[in-house]
Amino acid sequence: MIVTPGFVEPVERARKSGFNIGIHVMKFPPEESGLPHGITSDQISDDMLPMFLKSMDLLQEPLEKLLEEFRPDCLVADMFFPWASDAAAKFDIPRLVFHGTSSLALCASEHMRIYKPYKNVSSDLEEFVLPNLPHQLKFTRTQVPNFYREEIENELTKLLTKVKESEIRSYGVLFNSFYELEPDYADHYRKVLRRNAWHIGPLLLCNKGGEDYKAQRGKESAIDEHECLEWLNSKEPNSVVYICFGSIATFTTKQLHEIAKGIEISSQKFIWVVRKGKNQKEDGKENWLPEGFEERTKDKGLIIRGWAPQLLILENKAIGVFVTHCGRNSMLEGVCSGVPMVTWPAFAEQFYNEKLVTDVLRIGVSVGNKQWKRMESEGIEREAIDMAIRRIMEGEEGSEMRSRAQEYKEKARKAVEEDGSSYTDLSALLEELRAYRLGQHLEA
Repeated sequence: MIVTPGFVEPVERARKSGFNIGIHVMKFPPEESGLPHGITSDQISDDMLPMFLKSMDLLQEPLEKLLEEFRPDCLVADMFFPWASDAAAKFDIPRLVFHGTSSLALCASEHMRIYKPYKNVSSDLEEFVLPNLPHQLKFTRTQVPNFYREEIENELTKLLTKVKESEIRSYGVLFNSFYELEPDYADHYRKVLRRNAWHIGPLLLCNKGGEDYKAQRGKESAIDEHECLEWLNSKEPNSVVYICFGSIATFTTKQLHEIAKGIEISSQKFIWVVRKGKNQKEDGKENWLPEGFEERTKDKGLIIRGWAPQLLILENKAIGVFVTHCGRNSMLEGVCSGVPMVTWPAFAEQFYNEKLVTDVLRIGVSVGNKQWKRMESEGIEREAIDMAIRRIMEGEEGSEMRSRAQEYKEKARKAVEEDGSSYTDLSALLEELRAYRLGQHLEA
């Protein structure tokens, strides 16, 4: 496995769990990229993006040297390395694109690019249906990225074009998903968009690292996991709201106040994960919480400032709903834990992921965000937050969503077991790659 320094630790944890993985560390960022030494992808600001994209391109030459030396049977490379298809082709090595997102998101993104339905509405908030998909998925123009709506050409749009072209030239695509989660879109991707694809997830269920892995997934937790579990274990089943918006999306102080007020008026027990950042003052005092909030909710809530042991939290029986930004990893963790969701997408493919949760799987409700915005998001009022949480935590509708979520949890578990859909898909891919290699030897 070829990794950059920031990813060595999680791979080492996998090795210690019994996986036979060889590691080659590739220097990143390259000195000539102009990026600060030791920076990782989750620390990249918008103004650093051109330098970051340049730094990824600079990895092509060292990768080609490795391919020439080791001659692997296959190269699996992330979608954001579009040059990997050409690098692999130089040595007649099949290149597989790894997509961390869903089949629905890729199908929806492609149809948005092809049909441009946002051009047919008269206002930013008028809904339109994304045409020719298996479901009637509705969006507003403000949920579409500016660079799509305004047809802007910049470094990011150039990269996305290269990604699409590279995917078409590749041997096929790997999805961190399972067929039963989105069968209509898995079939649409293969049969309508005519792309080779294999669903081999959820990969998080393949890791046998136990509670230590779950506690440290991603980064070291900002809270002792035993303290966190002790708090959860003291609560009734399905009684706690878990709120976490990932490691990139940020909110204004005004929006954080609305979240706090929404939590408070919902009268629910909660765990709220807040990433340290602009709202943390030098002296340790915080201005992002309403005055007296922590004191008023101290018997009901737990605030985690920094990274949280998310898998351990979601799998605890006390969790009744997950308020999420709909990042793909978080969404899959919610599915695999059988927890219904309140969806609050912000940017990237998160609005598509929301539709999978709310409209297709019907295991969640939307908080109502209509604005595609990567940083300093705001606009959702406390009443909407309270209402969305209550819809799941109280009443028959929430019980039905929880029941469906539990069914998908079981389907996810079965998918990665022997003879499950993901196990079978991966086995079929390996056989195909063996046949490809054998054909090369016979031609030689």
